[in-house]
Amino acid sequence: MEYHSDRFQDYSLLIFDEKDKLKAILPANRVGDNLYSHQGLTYGGLVISASTMLFEVIQINQVMLSFLYEQQILKLHLKIIPTIYNNIPSDEMEYISFLLHAKLYRRDAIAILDITNQVEKSRVRKRGIEKGLKNNLVIKEVDDFEIFWNELLIPNLKERYNVSPVHTLEEIKYLKLKFPTKIKQYNVYLDKKIIGGVTIFETNNVIHPQYIAGNKDFNNLYGGLDFLYDYLINNVYRGSKYFDFGISNENNGLQLNEKLHYWKESFGARTVVQNFYEIETKNYKLLENVFI
Repeated sequence: MEYHSDRFQDYSLLIFDEKDKLKAILPANRVGDNLYSHQGLTYGGLVISASTMLFEVIQINQVMLSFLYEQQILKLHLKIIPTIYNNIPSDEMEYISFLLHAKLYRRDAIAILDITNQVEKSRVRKRGIEKGLKNNLVIKEVDDFEIFWNELLIPNLKERYNVSPVHTLEEIKYLKLKFPTKIKQYNVYLDKKIIGGVTIFETNNVIHPQYIAGNKDFNNLYGGLDFLYDYLINNVYRGSKYFDFGISNENNGLQLNEKLHYWKESFGARTVVQNFYEIETKNYKLLENVFI
């Protein structure tokens, strides 16, 4: 997270047991008397090892919230790691949020494709894939982000939304150096000219397109995005578990971009949610009498 450390007041926590063994990590930043699951991370939450049991997670939360309360932090805004990103089943924080009388203030709908158990694509997606084949589109993995960033991504975001990519070109290059096997760039070419591309973030279980962009004819005329995603899902990442199309929400999950979510679902994706909780730190006392 150090590449954007100047944007946040880091307040990440390390929780140890009585033998000074690290038991949990909470990436976080502080804003006044509020603590947030780090706002510079898409997915956050309490990180624990596979050996950690529920009673320990309850104890960890009691100690952590007590500490925050002593530090005059009144509320913890916790985003739960979506289940598909966990290496094993791990809904401890959902249960503990219930015990703490946490307020659910946001819920995002994430479109997820189970690569190992795919729902059939819609006819429209199949036609797009066929169009890409007919146009002899070529997909290549490249190490250079510059052409995609400068010729497609930045102009597209500027024109459509009047925003810039979350990561600058320098930042994505830096992250690629840090995680050379986890960040990939795939470009799409028509007659050796780039017409589209996607930047992929990989985890143990999930493949996530972080950025996607193309020229004005990329989708409708060339079938580019359908062709690209199908190639990635069924060729490059056919041995992976999940393909994360991302959220289709606005306004803290209260509104859904129906057309965008339908487009993702037409690939066979279905919905997984990510919950966001507001926890009052004084409620650490509610965990004192849980065990019977």
